[in-house]
Amino acid sequence: MSPTSPATTAASASAMSPALIVLLLSLLLGLQPITTDLYLPALPALTEGFGASMSQAQLTLTALLLSFGVSQLVWGPLSDRFGRRPVLLWGMAAFVAASIGSAFAPSMELLIIWRTVQGAAMGAGVMCARAVVRDLYLPLEGARAMSKGLTGLGVIACISAPLGGLLSDLFSWRATLLAVAVFGAAALAMIALRFEETVPPSNRRVLHPLTLARTWLQILRHPTFLAFSALSAASYGGLFTFLATSSFVFIKVLGLTKTHYGLLMFSMSLSYIAGTFMCRRLLVKFGVRRTVALAAVLTLTGGTLMAVLALLGSNSPWYGPWAIMVPFYLFMLGHGVHQPCGQSGAIGPFPQAAGTASALNGFLMMLAAFFMGGWLGTHMDGTVFPMVYGLWFWSALIALSAWTLVQRHGQTPPH
Repeated sequence: MSPTSPATTAASASAMSPALIVLLLSLLLGLQPITTDLYLPALPALTEGFGASMSQAQLTLTALLLSFGVSQLVWGPLSDRFGRRPVLLWGMAAFVAASIGSAFAPSMELLIIWRTVQGAAMGAGVMCARAVVRDLYLPLEGARAMSKGLTGLGVIACISAPLGGLLSDLFSWRATLLAVAVFGAAALAMIALRFEETVPPSNRRVLHPLTLARTWLQILRHPTFLAFSALSAASYGGLFTFLATSSFVFIKVLGLTKTHYGLLMFSMSLSYIAGTFMCRRLLVKFGVRRTVALAAVLTLTGGTLMAVLALLGSNSPWYGPWAIMVPFYLFMLGHGVHQPCGQSGAIGPFPQAAGTASALNGFLMMLAAFFMGGWLGTHMDGTVFPMVYGLWFWSALIALSAWTLVQRHGQTPPH
């Protein structure tokens, strides 16, 4: 069966209501910010508590994201063969177990191991969320549905960092990781009670190594997949750069408290939510390609402005959090457009292999984050510049992808 054959399911045929679909998408996509953002305010305290180095602390994030990306290459084909529901149930159960293990880890080494398992389990939820969108919607409608789910992700991200700062201040960094387990248990209960399978048995492909290799090759050679995956990977690379460096920059370099840092993260998430709302309006008016091109103007402006302000006065007394956050708000507005368009656009041509395409798209995003994490681990020098230069680099790549690859190969799907 060709991975580009017409879709045989639609949202209208699903037993789940549109509101329930959006809620489930929000919970599954929200696994990512709840797993990363919630513990960021506690990252400096966690590092000091274990007497660990900054590079080891970075590894708790980069190892999680690498396992998250690689695991999707396994979860994707499994979900195409056996359905989304069993993969979600097994993956989320493992996520809850790994989250509890992380919260009670007695050493940095064991914490890194548990976080690696947690990332692998998280891959099942996030990958299936993207695949479910393609199971139920045509590509353009899928971009809108993904945008709604990512609005929910933004709300969860808004709550995560302030809650993480508060839990860390009131209790300890372990409380932030235990809160992740609670969220995972709630998502698991929702899936077990309300999620209906979106892949009919007639659509499930044979899980054979040669068939799988052929499908991977077809997806990786497809210009539309490559164009939108370049966009989503570069956009996530920029977000990861901020997430991996922001707690050290704002708390250690600029002297903010963990609570104030959490509030900054809250405001960043608000700009992302605004971007997802903007995405839905622009899609109706301009379509996918022009929407992505317009958002790239915001992205490149934000990255360039952040770099210019840092170069002009990072050692001046007037330089402060605003010089990073104001430009980053522009970046996040663009991110709120590029992620739903990039993720849904990459999977769009493959209705019969949505899980595999989603897995490859997610793997490429995490691969970008992993290499960036490795670079940051060796270049964090007690200044704002590793963050600033990293974001400037990714903003340029986003604009390049949006203005060239997506314009050339981004299909405008039927309404």
